[in-house]
Amino acid sequence: MIGLGIDLCQVERIEKAIAAHANFLSRYYTEEEQAYIAQRGSVGAQSAAAMFAAKEALLKAMGIGLSSGISLREIGVCHDTNGAPCYKLTGAAADRLRSMGGGSVFLSLTHEGGMAAAVAVIDRP
Repeated sequence: MIGLGIDLCQVERIEKAIAAHANFLSRYYTEEEQAYIAQRGSVGAQSAAAMFAAKEALLKAMGIGLSSGISLREIGVCHDTNGAPCYKLTGAAADRLRSMGGGSVFLSLTHEGGMAAAVAVIDRP
């Protein structure tokens, strides 16, 4: 294992940000993530909070923070054919993974009681 990160996010915080800032989703989420959040309907904010936590958890696993120059839009959260969450990295996020010798990146998400949590693990190739 090369890196481990965890993050916790309040669903209400994301709901308020979406309501208050028309560009919140387009600023921090990929187009695919935005479509997924939209199709989730009334639990869209819950999914958005889990994705936001996943992005921050990966930055922590990489040993960096939000001011590292990596856009959160370069850290995409997707789902495999079984519905399990996974990452799709582009740009500086993919470059950082390569430069640190990372291979596989694993993601686990959960939400309960108005909170969403994510754990990211970076493994060797």
